[in-house]
Amino acid sequence: MSERILIIGAGFAGMWSALGAMRLLDQQGKADGSVEVAVIAPQPELHIRPRLYEKNASTMKAPLSEIFANAGVRFIKGYATAVSTAKNSVTYSDEEGRETTIGYSKLVLATGSVLFRPDIPGLAHAFNVDQLADAAVLEEHISELARLPESRSRNTVVVAGGGFTGIETAAEMPHRLRAALGKDADVRVVVVERNDAIGPDLGPGPRPVIEQAFAELGVETRLGEGIIAIDPEGVTLASGERIDAATVVWTAGARANPITKQIDAEKDAFGRLHVDRNLKVIGHSNVYATGDVAYAATDDDGNRTKMSCQHAQNLGRSAGHNVAADLLGVDPIPYSQEKYVTCLDLGPWGAVYTEGWDRQIKLSGAEAKRLKTRINTEWIYPPSAERAAALAAADPLRIVVA
Repeated sequence: MSERILIIGAGFAGMWSALGAMRLLDQQGKADGSVEVAVIAPQPELHIRPRLYEKNASTMKAPLSEIFANAGVRFIKGYATAVSTAKNSVTYSDEEGRETTIGYSKLVLATGSVLFRPDIPGLAHAFNVDQLADAAVLEEHISELARLPESRSRNTVVVAGGGFTGIETAAEMPHRLRAALGKDADVRVVVVERNDAIGPDLGPGPRPVIEQAFAELGVETRLGEGIIAIDPEGVTLASGERIDAATVVWTAGARANPITKQIDAEKDAFGRLHVDRNLKVIGHSNVYATGDVAYAATDDDGNRTKMSCQHAQNLGRSAGHNVAADLLGVDPIPYSQEKYVTCLDLGPWGAVYTEGWDRQIKLSGAEAKRLKTRINTEWIYPPSAERAAALAAADPLRIVVA
């Protein structure tokens, strides 16, 4: 049997891992079938998760079949259910639930993250924008609101969580509600955040711009508050305040895909696997982790990767290169991504762009919005399906900051 690099996941990290591995195999004259690169995922498509707060969510995907075929990557349609590091094998199931086990020489976990769902009464009544199907359900719900009788509840959206996703979702909501209910509709959008400031993970740098945008968009906030119950007609806050809302969107954080629990290795508080600078899982000679399941150093200053598209793309390129280098016995290229930026969409108001881990504002308003539009509609999409172009784009030294 030929050697096999097996990648679980076809998101940003998984796609770039596959192309990064094929790039090095091609350079080393090993793209002859002696080493197979295979990807297991439910569909051969990249879901553009950073855009799921926007309208037309069901279209936020890009096909990967042609790219993988031209690059020489085998695609396996299925859901990975079990990993055995003792047997170097992965079990996956197809759409009918039939299970198959496949072996690997090297494994790359690129299974991404899932929405954090705490034990809150009525959470099932909330919508979310975590996955493409979930965002499509929310969009359908918003489009149907006009069929309901006029009421404060119908015209109100509560966004649970004032982090990155919560802010972007909330900033879009006044416009999306008026598109559904009429341009003169008296709409209300309220962000509920447990911390005492909006965007707690973003720090104080961009906060004045966020607050200005919210004020001009008419987005309210409830800070230092938690939601203790959700029902079809609204939410109850820990303070006892009741907010009537026919639409509640849950955005309160993410966790690494739970398949990481099957790997006996150190993990962070979000379930991400600790990896070395080459993205190999510490304590496992044949397992790499990348994207949202990797807890990796970005530099020598103590900064660590975020669960973000920005880091997932470059983590994927590095993981693919290094897993192939490991198999071939050539020198790896340690992962490094010293530059960190943030580009936060603020709906029709604009956007805010910062640089550095202290998030110093460089652009805001319409100028930042133009940059955000380029990021969301160009930079994060898959490369050309032409083989040479796709492999060239997978260079681990090609840092994409977006």
